[in-house]
Amino acid sequence: MAIFLILAPYGAFTFLMLVTSATTSVFAASAICLATVAIDVARGRSVKILAAGSAIVFAAIGLYLALIDPAFGTLGVKLSVDIGIFVISLGSLLMRRPFTLQYAVETVPAETAAMPGFLTANYIITGAWTAAALLMAAANVALLYFPGLPLWSSLAVAFAARNSAIYFTKWYPEYRQVKYGTAARALPHTR
Repeated sequence: MAIFLILAPYGAFTFLMLVTSATTSVFAASAICLATVAIDVARGRSVKILAAGSAIVFAAIGLYLALIDPAFGTLGVKLSVDIGIFVISLGSLLMRRPFTLQYAVETVPAETAAMPGFLTANYIITGAWTAAALLMAAANVALLYFPGLPLWSSLAVAFAARNSAIYFTKWYPEYRQVKYGTAARALPHTR
């Protein structure tokens, strides 16, 4: 359930980009991000860097489209979203608060969260998500500079990068448990 709430705004954005305008897509994604923030607050959980940051990114792109350049283009919007997610993810690492840590701390016992390897695992997993966002942005840049590339190539890279990050998020805590004897549930389950 946690992974669904985390990825819901991005899935909705991707789907809506196929059936409606970019402006509608980013504002809807921003609203979904705000809904996930509201759900966390209602459940007594912390406001997540990723959800709040994504709400801002989507809303800023929507305002740009609505007020400044409505003809910005689908590819430009997708690239802007990917860059925004990359900045949020990398920024969380540079601030020494990997965004995955907020989700992980809320799903494991306090003694697991206090283990020295727990923070390291979250840095590594956030690094995987940062790399995935960078790959998605690079695929969109490639389409900008090589317009002859098929659109599906960018979609394939995005699908592979996102799914690899999801798989890694599930696999890495289990790997650490086997290798180092740390708790398996270092992050929310993706099932």
